[in-house]
Amino acid sequence: MTFKVFIDGAAGTTGLEIADRLAGRTDIALLTIADDRRKDPAARAEALNAADAVILCLPDDAAREAVSLIDNTTTRIIDASTAHRTAADWAYGFAELEPEARAKIAGSTRISNPGCYPTGFLALVRPLVRAGLLPADTAVSVNALSGYSGGGKAMIAMFEDPDDPAATNTAARAYALSLGHKHVPEMQGHAGLTHPPIFTPTVVHTYRGMLVEVPLHLHLLPGAVTGDKIRDTLADAYAGSRIVRVARDNPSFLTIEQAAGTDRLELHVYSDEKTGQARLIAALDNLGKGAGGAAVQNLNIALGLDEAEGLIL
Repeated sequence: MTFKVFIDGAAGTTGLEIADRLAGRTDIALLTIADDRRKDPAARAEALNAADAVILCLPDDAAREAVSLIDNTTTRIIDASTAHRTAADWAYGFAELEPEARAKIAGSTRISNPGCYPTGFLALVRPLVRAGLLPADTAVSVNALSGYSGGGKAMIAMFEDPDDPAATNTAARAYALSLGHKHVPEMQGHAGLTHPPIFTPTVVHTYRGMLVEVPLHLHLLPGAVTGDKIRDTLADAYAGSRIVRVARDNPSFLTIEQAAGTDRLELHVYSDEKTGQARLIAALDNLGKGAGGAAVQNLNIALGLDEAEGLIL
C-alpha cells in the first residue's frame, strides 16, 4: 500500500530533512503544491485533506492554522512545531519515552513531534523519575550545545552568510538568558518534575549535532543512587531499541558531532562515586532524532510501518 503524505513547510530546514528520508520509498507518495499556489489557503486545504498523513514544519501559529484547515477525521497530523507539545489531546511523539507511548502514537490522529533539546533531556531524566531514582521535586539543570541549523534558515544565514545583517563569526553563543525558553514547559511536563529545570542552551559554530547534559549531585538523592544504577535504569528503559542506545563503556570525551548525520540518540552516564557527582549526557542530531528523523519515525508508527524505515542509524 502507498500512503499519501503532505509536508507543509517542505522548503524549510526540517521539511528538507524529512523529504530526504522519504525519498525513494515506494510506500510513500509525497503530495506537493505548485510554487505559485503555495500560499493559497484553498490549495493548502486541498492537500492537507487529501493526505493520509501530514507533517507540519511551520511556526506555531501557522501550524495551528493548518490544523484548522483539516476537516476530516482520518488525516494523521504530525506537528513539528511547539504548538501542541504539551496539549493533553495530542500524543507526544517520543515513542521510547513511556511504555505506552508507541501505542498512543499509533492510535492517534494528532501527534506532536518533540523538541530537540527536550528529546535529550527527557531521555535521560524521565526513566529516572519514573523509577523513583530522581524524586519529582529534585532541582534539575540542563546544559546543552546545538549546531546552528536548529535555528532554521535565519540562523543558518547568520553563521554562513557574511553579508547577512546579523552575520557572526562567534564560536559559541549562549541564549535564553531570561530563563523563559519555550522548551521548558515541555521538559518539565513530560519528565514529571515539580519544578521547571534551569535550561542553559548554547549555539555553537557547527551546522548540526547536539549534546544535552544533566549534572546530578548523587549524594543528595535518596536511596544511595550510583552511576551504575542510573545506567542500568536507562538501559532497561530502552532495551531493544534500535534508535536509543545506552553506552556501557564511555569514551574519555564526547563531541557535538557524536551522533550528527544520524537519527540515533546516544546516552552516556559519567560518575564519580567519591564525590557523589554524575554527568548524564545525550548525544543526538538536532535535525535527526531532534526533528526530521523523529517525524519520520512517528509517521512510520502512525501508518503501521516499520518505525525505523528511512532512518539513518
